[in-house]
Amino acid sequence: METVTKREMVETIQGRLKAKHPTLGHQAVLDIVDEWVGEVQTILSAGKRIELRGFGVFVPKARAARLARNPKTGAPVQVPPRKTVVFQPGKDFKIKLAASV
Repeated sequence: METVTKREMVETIQGRLKAKHPTLGHQAVLDIVDEWVGEVQTILSAGKRIELRGFGVFVPKARAARLARNPKTGAPVQVPPRKTVVFQPGKDFKIKLAASV
């Protein structure tokens, strides 16, 4: 599986928008991406969900404390409660992903 970095994404976005916005430079696109990521983190940290029609939904979830086992020793280990984020892909995203197989 190939990994795409933020820098590569910014370069791709800048290349696609260059015709419409010739003055939009690499740093401007990078600033936009950074602001978007920061806003997503802020919203999810506040316990709100983010719905992007056609793409999917980001939902903050609380995981309860649980008792697990250390796989090496088999000893019980208490796992504390924590918050995580779940992504639920939207219909259009699922269709595009299925078509790429």
